[in-house]
Amino acid sequence: IHDMGGMDGFGEVTPEPDEPIFHADWERRVFAMILGTKGGGGIRSAIESMTPAEYLSSSYYQKWLHARIETLVAKGAISRDELDARIALLRREPGAEFEGTEDPEHLAKVVARTRHEPAPSVDTDIEPEFAVGDVVQVRNIHPAGHTRLPRYVRGKLGQIVAVYGVHWLQDELPADSQPRAEAVYSMRFDAQELWGDAAPSQDALYIDMWESYLEDPTTEGR
Repeated sequence: IHDMGGMDGFGEVTPEPDEPIFHADWERRVFAMILGTKGGGGIRSAIESMTPAEYLSSSYYQKWLHARIETLVAKGAISRDELDARIALLRREPGAEFEGTEDPEHLAKVVARTRHEPAPSVDTDIEPEFAVGDVVQVRNIHPAGHTRLPRYVRGKLGQIVAVYGVHWLQDELPADSQPRAEAVYSMRFDAQELWGDAAPSQDALYIDMWESYLEDPTTEGR
């Protein structure tokens, strides 16, 4: 249900004027929790494990909170029983206070990591297979885990308009697999290629694509 790209029927998009970064203090705390902790697995993969009804009815930071709880439980940092007991206590005593710990050294590391701009690409000898101007086809694959490949572009033709260098693949890989570095491209898709003649002929969509998503449409056997 999380893969809703290219779908309609969800109502009008109504941007909030002067939208604040956080709508409530608990959202700020969830954001800090994400920055200050590490869990097993990825945030997006955990979000995608939500049931359809829960996913569609949850706000942005509710999804983040769900993800961090699930990853911390999976890692063994907290147990499901501990979590249930804390929730039950707060339902009985909404104003209950809990002892906390302060770790200035950890806080300094989190702040430094937040302010550090990561390297734009991976330093590697890997050469991109495709170049600007190439017309390539998106592979019609259906990964079981988290993927950045939109469903509605699978099997479609597009043109590469930029090469971003080599980056770490963000898809979910099997547990025994090592992280993989791949070239990343910006691709232009004609709207009619994606949605047929009903789409305006002058419209186009630009999507960033990992190299393993793409193939040469002229290669036999593909």
